[in-house]
Amino acid sequence: MKEIQKYAAGKLLYIPTGEEKRAWGATSGYRDQLQKRNRMIRNKYAHGLTVSEIADEYFLSLDSIKKIIYSKSNDKDLIYSPTLESAVHYANAGMIEEWVQCYFLLTRKTAPVVRDLMEGDSLYFGVVKFPLRLIQREECEVGENLASEGDDHVSAHPPLLIYYEEGKFVCTTQQELLASLKQRKINAYPTIIVLKGNAEYKRFMKYYGNIFIYVEKV
Repeated sequence: MKEIQKYAAGKLLYIPTGEEKRAWGATSGYRDQLQKRNRMIRNKYAHGLTVSEIADEYFLSLDSIKKIIYSKSNDKDLIYSPTLESAVHYANAGMIEEWVQCYFLLTRKTAPVVRDLMEGDSLYFGVVKFPLRLIQREECEVGENLASEGDDHVSAHPPLLIYYEEGKFVCTTQQELLASLKQRKINAYPTIIVLKGNAEYKRFMKYYGNIFIYVEKV
């Protein structure tokens, strides 16, 4: 200020912004974090958690949770459901990780798996048409029976979650779905690929990054 007074004391100055004005929280990413949190809160409420349970989990008041739940948000296409259609909507919005979290928390009720994914540096690739022959062969039991469903009903089922570890594709969390697909002799199925760490990501991209076809609509 003293330096400016040497040249413009008592004068009215106009100082331009040096860059375009940004929305609150855009630079720090805090706004995106709040949007993701609020979307998860709405998803949990839609899947049976009470306002009181959600308030306790997020350390917010009951009124704050109600405002988030009943707000007029513009993300109606991102209301979670355990279906391929929902997963594709999330993937197209660049939020495939959030869909995976919802799938484990709200559908499979496996919170430890989510914590493991969150604590690691997991990366997500998909939703893509994936040849099931590439999956490491393991013993699996038939559980979730899709044998009576036609191919036109695929969108009502979740995508397959495949882990890429040490250069191999493995299915560890949806053995029943994989067994049912093999029973129906399905060659390729919509899949989300989970990769652990940058080293696995680089190896995956080197050998497979350009060969899979994305599922962009259902």
